[in-house]
Amino acid sequence: MISLEDKLKNLPEKPGVYIMRDQYNEIIYIGKAINLKNRVRQYFQNSKNQYPKVAAMVERITDLEYIITDSELEALILECNLIKKHRPKYNVMLKDDKQYPYIKITVKEDYPRLLIVREIKKDGAKYFGPYTDVTAVNRTIDLLKGLFPIRYCNKNISRAIGKERPCLNYHIKKCIGPCQGNVSKEQYRELIDSIIMMLEGKQEQVLKQLEEKMHQAAENLDFEKAAEIRDNMNSLIKIAEKQKVISSALIDQDIIAFALNESESCIQVFFVRGGKLIGREHFLIEDTKLSDSKEILSSFIKQYYGSDALIPREIILQEEIDEINIIERWLSDKKGGRVKLVVPRRGEKQKLIEMVGRNAEDTLRLLIEKQKNDTEKTMGACRELKDILELNTVPARIEAFDISNIQGVLNVGSMIVFEQGKPNNRNYRRFRIKSVEGANDYESMREIIERRFVHGLKEREELEAEEKDFELGRFSVFPDMVLLDGGVGQVNAVLPVLRELNINIPVCGMVKDDKHRTRGLIYNGREIELPKGSKVFRLISAIQEEAHRFAISYHKSLRSKTSVKSALDDIPGIGPARRKALLKSFGSLKNIKKASLEELEKVQGMNRKAAEVVYNFFNS
Repeated sequence: MISLEDKLKNLPEKPGVYIMRDQYNEIIYIGKAINLKNRVRQYFQNSKNQYPKVAAMVERITDLEYIITDSELEALILECNLIKKHRPKYNVMLKDDKQYPYIKITVKEDYPRLLIVREIKKDGAKYFGPYTDVTAVNRTIDLLKGLFPIRYCNKNISRAIGKERPCLNYHIKKCIGPCQGNVSKEQYRELIDSIIMMLEGKQEQVLKQLEEKMHQAAENLDFEKAAEIRDNMNSLIKIAEKQKVISSALIDQDIIAFALNESESCIQVFFVRGGKLIGREHFLIEDTKLSDSKEILSSFIKQYYGSDALIPREIILQEEIDEINIIERWLSDKKGGRVKLVVPRRGEKQKLIEMVGRNAEDTLRLLIEKQKNDTEKTMGACRELKDILELNTVPARIEAFDISNIQGVLNVGSMIVFEQGKPNNRNYRRFRIKSVEGANDYESMREIIERRFVHGLKEREELEAEEKDFELGRFSVFPDMVLLDGGVGQVNAVLPVLRELNINIPVCGMVKDDKHRTRGLIYNGREIELPKGSKVFRLISAIQEEAHRFAISYHKSLRSKTSVKSALDDIPGIGPARRKALLKSFGSLKNIKKASLEELEKVQGMNRKAAEVVYNFFNS
C-alpha cells in the first residue's frame, strides 16, 4: 500500500479533484485544484499559518486520492457532484437540500400545457420560478386557468380530434377544446404567449391586449364576452398590485447575502424576475465558526446552483468570492447563456444587497430564538429524566437498543443515539446477531451491548496510544445512559456485561402498556411511571419509537435482499455475475420478472440462451 508521504511526493501538476480520508477510510474533505501538487501540499505545510478548521482536518487525514481532469472547469463540476454525494465533514454544507416548485410551459408541443414541476430538464420547455410558497404556486395556476382556457390534460391532440369526447373542462368553458378541433395552433399560441408574459411580470402588455379585445367585443355587441374580459382585467390588476418592483434592470436576478454568528450562517436569497420580487428563501449552513465568509458563499453557490435551481442572467453577491471567473463559466455552461456574478459597490444594486443582508440578519436572529426554545424543550426533558431517576448528571447522550426478528429468523439489532434530546442519526448503528439462534431477545440484547462496548474500549485504547480525541472513533464516545426496548429481563441480561467490562453507565428498560405505548422505565429493579404529557414522557416515547423503526427497517431490507437472492439462485445456469448484472440493470426482482426476452438479452454478460432460461423461469 502506498503511504501518504509517497502520494504527496508524486502528486501531478495537473487540474483535478482531491479526496481526503480519515483512519476509518471515511471521506472528510473534497476539494478541487488547478494544480494538484501545489494545492494539496499546502495543507501539510506549517500549521501556524493555517485556519483552525484546516489544522483540525489535517490532523485526521490518513490517506488521500485524486482524480485528474482536463480542465479546472471539469474539476469544479466533479467536485460539486462528489460533495453532493458524500457530504464530507469538513466541507461547508447546506443544512437543507430543498427542491422548489417551478411552473413549466411545454412550448415544444403544438398545444402547450402548464405544469408544476420540481426538476428542470433541458427539454426546450419554459420554466418560471423558483416559487418558495407552494400555496402561492397553486393559486397562480388556478388564476391562469380561470383567465386563459388552455388544456391541462395529457391527450395526444392530433389523435384525439374527432375521435374522443371532450372532458368536463370543455363543457364548463375552462378549456377551449383543442381536442375538438375548435382552435388553431396560432389562436392557442396567443393564449400561451399571454401566460408567458404574465409569468414574466409583463401584466401591462396583457392588460393592453385584453382591453383591445374588450372594446372589439363591445363594438360587435357581444356584451357578455366584453364583461368576461373586463372581469379578467380586474383580476390581473390585483395581481400586478401585489408584485413589488424592486429593480429597474427588468431582468432575472438572484440577490444573495448572508449573516454569521458564532456557529452557523444564514444565507438569504431574493428571487427577482423581470424586476419584480417573486419570492425569497433562507438557507442554514452549520458549523461555520472556523470558516471564512468567502468559503461559505462560494460553497453555497456551488451546492445551490449545482442542483436543479433555475439560473438567472445575473447573480448579485454581498462580497467577492474566490474562483469567481471559473464559477461564472460553470454557471453559463449550465444555463446555456451568459451569467454574470456581480458584487456592487454603489447604486441601486448595492441598496438591494443591503436590504437582503438585513433580512438575513433578522432571519438568523429569529432562528436563534427558535433554537433556544427548542433546546429548552429537549434539554428540559433530559433534566427531568435526571431528576426522576436521581442521576448525578444530565444524560446529554442517550443510546437506545432494540431487537427485531420474525419467529427467530434474521435476528438484528439497532442502536440509535439522542444527543441533547434530539436524534443524531449519523451515529446510528446496526447489528446482525451472530451468536444467537431462534427468538431469544435477552441473549440477542446481551450480544449487541457486548459488541458495542468491547469495540468502544478497543477504539479508546488505540486513540489514547495515538494521543487522539475519542470523538474520532465510531464507538469510543460512551453514552451517559443506555435505554433498552424491554423490561426487567433485558436489563438483567445486559448489566453483567457492563460489570465485566468495568463500565458504569445507568441502564433502563423502556416498558409499554397493553396498547404497545410507552408507560415507564425500569431502573434499579423497579418500575418508574412517567407523567403523561411531560417533556420526559415525550422524549422516551420518541426514543422508543425511533429505535423500533430503525430495527424494523433493517430487518425489512435484509428480508428483501434474501428473497431476491433466493429467487435468482434457483435459476439454473445463472451465476453470481449474471445475477448481479440483472439486478443492476433492472433494479429489482419485480422488474426482472416483467422484462421481455429482448430486454434480458441486452443485459451485460447475458446471451440468448441465458435470457431464455431467465424468461422461461418466470413466465412458464
